[in-house]
Amino acid sequence: MTYVPPSAFVHTRVGIGYDSHRFGEGGPMRLGGIDIPGEVHCAGHSDGDAICHAVTDAILGAAALGDIGQMFPDTDPANKGRDSIAMLKAAVERLWAAGYRVHNVDVTVIAQRPKIGPHRDAMRSVLGEALRVPHDQVFVKGKTNEGMGWIGREEGLAVMCTATIHGA
Repeated sequence: MTYVPPSAFVHTRVGIGYDSHRFGEGGPMRLGGIDIPGEVHCAGHSDGDAICHAVTDAILGAAALGDIGQMFPDTDPANKGRDSIAMLKAAVERLWAAGYRVHNVDVTVIAQRPKIGPHRDAMRSVLGEALRVPHDQVFVKGKTNEGMGWIGREEGLAVMCTATIHGA
């Protein structure tokens, strides 16, 4: 058996991201970089895109490069209404500068509404472009909360994400 030094392996890291937003009156709802028609939106300091926020935290956490609140604090007026896809792209730039690349992300949206299935392919395409990976390395799925709690009462939604990154 030939010895292979650890430096010959690709360094793999995993991160977890989470975000939640309450609903505000009026649509559309911005999720996964797309606008979903409806009567409510995710209220937030930025555009409220909870999918992008969870993905951003997952990739930054995997590389130990901070979190979305450090990069884009809600105390900074410049971040009011900011495009979350642009924020995700800035996090990817930070990742690349540190020598890491996204390998894949897996997103779960917990919500009674909107239904994610009809919008999944568009979200995967937009997120893949922002992450610089093919869309088949991005997955987005929806789960309901079976009518329980604040999500079940349709007061808002939550998102969880895992991300795998590689570096030298």
